[in-house]
Amino acid sequence: MAPTRRSAKPDATPTSKTEEKAAEANAAVIAEEEEEEDAAAGAVESTEGKLPFAMQFPLIIALNFALSSLGRMIISQVSNGELELLTRTQDTRGEVALVAGWRMFELAVGWFGKLDSLEAGAASILAHGPTFYLLAAFYNLTPATALSALAVDVLSVALPFYLVRPLSSTNGSPTRADRDVLDIPMQLLTTILSTGIYTVTLVLSLRFLMPRILVIYFSGLPSLEPAYSASYTDVLPVTVLFGLAASTFIFAPFARTGKAEEDAKIEQFDPVSASLGQTVCWNFWGYTAKTKVVIRRTAAAVLLSTVGTYLACTKTMYGIESTGAAAYASLWAVAALFAGVGLGLVGGD
Repeated sequence: MAPTRRSAKPDATPTSKTEEKAAEANAAVIAEEEEEEDAAAGAVESTEGKLPFAMQFPLIIALNFALSSLGRMIISQVSNGELELLTRTQDTRGEVALVAGWRMFELAVGWFGKLDSLEAGAASILAHGPTFYLLAAFYNLTPATALSALAVDVLSVALPFYLVRPLSSTNGSPTRADRDVLDIPMQLLTTILSTGIYTVTLVLSLRFLMPRILVIYFSGLPSLEPAYSASYTDVLPVTVLFGLAASTFIFAPFARTGKAEEDAKIEQFDPVSASLGQTVCWNFWGYTAKTKVVIRRTAAAVLLSTVGTYLACTKTMYGIESTGAAAYASLWAVAALFAGVGLGLVGGD
């Protein structure tokens, strides 16, 4: 008696059903993600539509000045005027206009650069943090007062941006690939990298470059011991804050940026058939969209750190000459530049 043959159909049916179920599950996940992104986009549009566009930036400025003034008043009462003893008000209308104008410029960089509240707060740390470190390390301002004053500066920027421009509204909801890039381990690693760069730059500058500058151009310093005895462990609590700010301001938007249409044009560029103007433009700015983001953010971090620190030293503190302020600001500019380069190399394609 010949053995009976078993049909292959019953064995194939479960496999096909499994594949169908997997396909349906994947489709459901994709549809759910699309619905979340559409809902987020709709929420952004409805939030931004509450105010006329022409009124949004003036409102940011008004809220910033109001919150900053209120916060400084509270700090003055709580600390018995400790910060006011070490800082001064502007003497002339020109100085007032310069300081106020620079603050509005900082806000304009954030607003027209389409920063969200977290990125705007991080930029404020990079711009104002060096001044409060100088006051705490060399002028005996208590750490609690220094942190409180820095928190006021950060919140007076971040809160208006959060109210007028919701979180991540400028960049949209992160895609699934973005979530993989911006997961907690990656954020932690980039923060550690930025912290290391700031730590090494600050310690080496304090030990070998700043002592002579502090003696010549900074009058009224109680002691130079913080510079001579600077160690990596001593400055680590400060540099962690700067490392986190640099990672948030530079790396996060850099990592979120994907391929753009202009990237294909750059790859297809032919110097033989291109004109002189096209060749010059390509040599200076022929980068991918992702690379352009890290260049812009690094340049903004350097600019905010340099000018913000310089103006704070010369216009709001006693006894600091322009040369000394420029040298101290350059320290933080170099740290921001190195951090941007390092983060760009880590997140490169």
